[in-house]
Amino acid sequence: MNATNVPIALFRLGRIVATPNALGKLTQSDILTALQRHQTGDWGDVDEEDRQANDQALQEGTRLFSVYHSATGIKFWVITEADRSATTFLLPEDY
Repeated sequence: MNATNVPIALFRLGRIVATPNALGKLTQSDILTALQRHQTGDWGDVDEEDRQANDQALQEGTRLFSVYHSATGIKFWVITEADRSATTFLLPEDY
């Protein structure tokens, strides 16, 4: 892999935290893959409205929201706070 293929981080993640439910159901690989996708602007399975909101949030410094699925098909969310102090992993039922 050359330098042009390395994804660029678009924002700080802050402290990385997860709900107990998410920690119990997601693997380390699920989490690390999602972190890389989230931080490089691959918002996963969000709708077009949320995709546009995230792209705008990068410019304005507001909250970022991504939706992914684990290797076993579990839907989970990744949310980075507006002040970039924390990024949280959670399952929809944890919200």
